[in-house]
Amino acid sequence: MRLPHALHAALCLFACLSPALAAPPVRDVYADTWVATDALGRALPTYEQVGPPRKDRTAALFYFLWMGQHSQTGPWDITKILAAHPEARLASANPAWGPMGHFHHWGEPLFGYYVSDDRWVIRKHAGLLAAAGVDALVFDTTNNFTYDKCWTALGDTLDQARDQGNATPTFAFIAPFGDANSVVRRLYDNLYQPRKYERHWFRWDGKPLILANPVSVRGEGLSSLEHDLAVRLEAGGTLAQSFTVAKSIGAVAASTPTWSTSGAAVRISLRRGGPDGPVVASRRVENVLDNAWTTLDLTPPQPAGRYTLELSEPSGTVGWWTNRRPTLPDAQAYADGKPVPGTRSFSVANADDRARSIMDALTFRAPVASYFTGPSGPDQWGWLEVFPQHLYKNSKGEGEMVTVGVAQNAVDGNLSALSEERSLGRSYHGGSWDKRPNAVALGLNFAEQWERALKLDPRCVFITGWNEWVAQRFDTNSRPTFVDQFSQEGSRDVEPMRGGHGDAYYYQMVANIRRYKGVRPIPPVVSRPVKIDGRFEDWRPVRPEFRDFIGDAVNRDHEAWGGSARLVNTSARNDITVAKVSRSASALSFYVGAQAPLTPPTGTSWMLLYIDADRNPGTGWLGYDFVVGRGGLRGGSTTLERCVGSGYRWRPAARVKAAMRGSELEISIPLKALGLRTAPPAIDFKWADNVRQNGDWAGFYEDGDAAPDARFNYRARLR
Repeated sequence: MRLPHALHAALCLFACLSPALAAPPVRDVYADTWVATDALGRALPTYEQVGPPRKDRTAALFYFLWMGQHSQTGPWDITKILAAHPEARLASANPAWGPMGHFHHWGEPLFGYYVSDDRWVIRKHAGLLAAAGVDALVFDTTNNFTYDKCWTALGDTLDQARDQGNATPTFAFIAPFGDANSVVRRLYDNLYQPRKYERHWFRWDGKPLILANPVSVRGEGLSSLEHDLAVRLEAGGTLAQSFTVAKSIGAVAASTPTWSTSGAAVRISLRRGGPDGPVVASRRVENVLDNAWTTLDLTPPQPAGRYTLELSEPSGTVGWWTNRRPTLPDAQAYADGKPVPGTRSFSVANADDRARSIMDALTFRAPVASYFTGPSGPDQWGWLEVFPQHLYKNSKGEGEMVTVGVAQNAVDGNLSALSEERSLGRSYHGGSWDKRPNAVALGLNFAEQWERALKLDPRCVFITGWNEWVAQRFDTNSRPTFVDQFSQEGSRDVEPMRGGHGDAYYYQMVANIRRYKGVRPIPPVVSRPVKIDGRFEDWRPVRPEFRDFIGDAVNRDHEAWGGSARLVNTSARNDITVAKVSRSASALSFYVGAQAPLTPPTGTSWMLLYIDADRNPGTGWLGYDFVVGRGGLRGGSTTLERCVGSGYRWRPAARVKAAMRGSELEISIPLKALGLRTAPPAIDFKWADNVRQNGDWAGFYEDGDAAPDARFNYRARLR
């Protein structure tokens, strides 16, 4: 039916003005009901263990856009370098190392040495993270690079996935810990003001979240930053600094030492005129950080004129950095209301209409760099801490967030490098390092941090991290030094790797997100009689639909790290979207549907059905006791094969009925062919098309299409 022209035009305008509202509804794939057992034998918790979904619980994940955006020599893989040259660990001069200052990988990602604008990788990440229950990605811009090319590639890919009806994670940014002004303004100008990728913004308290100190978002102002003397604020006394400004001001700040102590507090006030003038703004600051900028936001902004910034009411050890010499004209330092020589270290930010627009558009949380101190006030968020982590609260006193890290580059209570032997790596927990041969794969540090977060139960858990992968090479005393990533033990990425721990950390993250957020119960199968005849109307009332993401069967052709090779995978063909199971007294029947007509039913990897009949991960290959379809489809039947041992070896068990037409396929398997007398309480299964036939679990991540993805299975509750 043709719409009236006016209505058609109105709908088009609505779609243009409201892209988030015009998007198709999210097609729920019920990923929280998928089951899986990792290579270590750890099963994902289900509804019976973790209970129903909990509202107002958010899982955020630190995500990196910098792969290949600075230098692409190598790749220099530290794990491979040390395996071949263990002596290089203590010798910077060893020629096995890449050049000084260049990026080295701690290991090889499962998807190869990729670069961050590889849209095939982004699409794979989007599916894995949506299936895991990750709600938001937090992009790292703490080094003052905003990686516009990469967040554009990511935004475009999320747009495509969302347009196909898939759930996708949202995103936000963490800005530099100190002066975030230039980064925040670039992101506002290039992303938020033009409303790019608006439906993917991670919103907090109703507005897009940015982890940046709001005081740093300012116009040009007056400042005196140099200092050579720390002056202590004594009990009952005051320290102050007067100044004159020609424009209205929106914030003031003082540089406050605490002499490496913690727990200090102070009142910061702004007076109009001299040290005896009326107070126009004031606040009490708790847990002052050593050498931090203690700030006072002025709402509303104050007009041009003369002011005095004052510190008073100290608790603990706190003071004000000072320059012994005067550094500004018409400025005067005071102590206890009396003029003294020198100039305090202070900063004044002019009120700025553009800054005010930015402040109004975004929700700010000031990021805390320290792994040890926790918040110094409300409305701050951490990103990584040593155990036991702190609870970060908002200005209402509500517990907002807790950090969870895989490892921490810390030694003896100080920031350090993960290349240091005593850094808190993956196997560190309970105050020591687990020395078992495979301890690095167990995620003991990660588990300890999760237990702390689950106990504190905040609105948001911030996980560090997904895919940092690289660190620059530096030298310390003729030894190679890598600060944030170094080795399998000394690294903090959850993304699956080739070799090593594989995907164990991914499933550990999934399990803990489920414990944090809860899941839905697995629905029972509602069976109906079905006939294997290539006519699928009899499947329509069968429930539930076991769904897979739409459009995730995509081919890859993108440059690898270094640009000298390409990462290519052309195995994608049938995009599996839905499956069903129905039982009778003597058989189990399976249905699968794809997004488009299925390719010809030939070859050993066409539309395979993997069955875990006993739901025992210790039997069969990856727990699968049977596979259906490796002989293709011929004469109304296909092959059922039983696994021999635990490897990827199969022997014929039976011919079973099968029929296809267009995009749909159905199969019926006698219970006795599965070694069953009656239908079991439940059965686990997976469909996969064109995955490698060599027994490599990575095929479910990289090849063709798997439904559900990765190690996940559907569980059919039969009774």
